[in-house]
Amino acid sequence: MDSGTGTARRESPGPPGDGRRRQRWTRRRLVGALGAIGGAAAASALAGCGGDGGGGPAASEEARRGAPPSQPSSSAAPRASSDPSPGPSGVRPLYLGTYTSTAGGGKGIGVAAYDGASGRITGKGTITGVPDPSYLAVHPDGATLYAADERERGAVTAVRLSDGKVLGSRATGGAATCHLSVHPGGRWLLSADFGSGTVAVHPIDASGAVGERADLVRHSRPAPRPGQRGPHAHQFVTAPDGRHVLAVDFGTDTVYSYRLDDRTGVLTEVAQAHTRTGAGPRHLTFHPGGRHAYLANEADDTVAVCAYEPSSGRLTVGRPQSTGAKAGVNYPAQLAVTPDGAFAFLANRGDNTVARYAVEAAGGRLRLLGTTPVAGDFPRQIALSPDGALLFAANQRSGTVSVFRVDGANGGLRLAGGPFASPVAVCALPL
Repeated sequence: MDSGTGTARRESPGPPGDGRRRQRWTRRRLVGALGAIGGAAAASALAGCGGDGGGGPAASEEARRGAPPSQPSSSAAPRASSDPSPGPSGVRPLYLGTYTSTAGGGKGIGVAAYDGASGRITGKGTITGVPDPSYLAVHPDGATLYAADERERGAVTAVRLSDGKVLGSRATGGAATCHLSVHPGGRWLLSADFGSGTVAVHPIDASGAVGERADLVRHSRPAPRPGQRGPHAHQFVTAPDGRHVLAVDFGTDTVYSYRLDDRTGVLTEVAQAHTRTGAGPRHLTFHPGGRHAYLANEADDTVAVCAYEPSSGRLTVGRPQSTGAKAGVNYPAQLAVTPDGAFAFLANRGDNTVARYAVEAAGGRLRLLGTTPVAGDFPRQIALSPDGALLFAANQRSGTVSVFRVDGANGGLRLAGGPFASPVAVCALPL
C-alpha cells in the first residue's frame, strides 16, 4: 500500500508563534479520546482537540482516560552528580523520561543504573531543568543525552552525561515534540512534533550541544484522514542505510521518506508509504538486516511488516497483523527487535502486555508467539539493553519500570524482580 512521492510543506525556520499556533492535539489528550470512544470507531473520531492554552500540556493521557493511581514519590536528588558508568559488577546506566507538568509526574530526567546480570535497577538521582522529557536518545559517542520537551512550544534539550549539565534547549518550530533520534553520524538531531505534524533537523556541535534548526517540514499531503484536524508526526528515525530518514505520521496514516543532506541538514522527500485508512501508525522499528521494518498502528490495534528499499528509501507497508491483545481497548505503542534479529516485542497499552514475535524469512515475516503480562499499567515504551538480554517497559499509569530477562533461544520473557518506581514513567533508555 505504497504510493509515489508526495509533497510536504517546508516551514519557515523562524520561531513559532504564527498562525500555526491554533488548537492542537497532544499525544496525552489523543489517547484519552480514543479510550472514551473505544474500538475501531475511535479511528474515525480522532478529531481536533483544543490546545493546551498554557506552557505545559493541559491534560495527560491518564486524565483523559481516567485518573491514574497515586504515583510513587521520587527519592531522587535535585540533580544527578554523574553518569552511572559501567563498573566491574556489570552495572550500566539507565535514563528515565517522564512528564513534569502532570500531577504526580517527575522532576526531570531520572538517572538510574541497572545490573546487567540480575536486571535490578537502582535510582541515582534526577537531572532537573528539563521540562516534560517524554522521549530520550543518546549521542553515538555516549557523551550527550537528548530529550524531547513535549510542550506546546516544542523543543529539544541536550544534557552532558559526565556531570548532568544541561547544555541548552532549542525550539523545534512545532508543537508537542514527542520523539527524537540522533543520526548515526552524530551531526544531526531529528525530532517529531505531534501537535503540529512537523519534523525538524538540528545540528549538533562538537560539545554535544544543539544548534539552531537547519530544517522544518510539515506533513501537508496527503490530507489528514477523516476526523483529524491536521497531521501528527509521531517518530523521526534514520534507516539502516544512513542516507534516508523516515517520519511516521499518525494523522495522515503515512510514513514519509526523506533524503537528508549531511552537509546542510536539509530534507528532501523521496517517497511515501500509506497504511490503510484509520490505522494510526505510531512507531517504526527496523530489522538489523536493513530490508524490513515493523510498524505499530495505534488506532486500529495492529502491526505490519514493511519492506524497505535502501537505494530509494521507499517503504512498502504489508497487511495488518494481530497484536495478541485480548483487552477490548488496546493501543500498541512501540516495537523492539533483538540485536540478532530473531525476535520482536511490542508494548500493548490497555492489554498491559508485551507481545512476542518470532522473526522469520530474513526479517520479512512476524509470527506471534504470545503475550506476557507487563507487571504494570499502560506500557508506553519498551527498550532492550544493548546486548538484548534485558527488556525494559516504562509503565505510565503505574509509575513503574518493569525489567524482563529475554531468553535468547525462544524469546521468552521472565520478570527480573519487582518493578522500579518512577513517576509517570514514559521512557526508559538503557545504555
